[in-house]
Amino acid sequence: MIIPMRCWSCGKPISHLFEEFEARGKKGESKKDILDDLGVDRYCCRSMILGHVDLIDTVAQFKKV
Repeated sequence: MIIPMRCWSCGKPISHLFEEFEARGKKGESKKDILDDLGVDRYCCRSMILGHVDLIDTVAQFKKV
């Protein structure tokens, strides 16, 4: 759905980093390098960003009117 505001394990704010991560990833930059540059050091935060699947557009199709 939507990336959580904070990491579920440690509580560090991560949602503000996702847009830049996604944009730089589409340009072909290495995911490891992007996360290092953004300062995401903890493996729990990295897994939250790497494992996120954006399904909001898919779910919105089934919205009851």
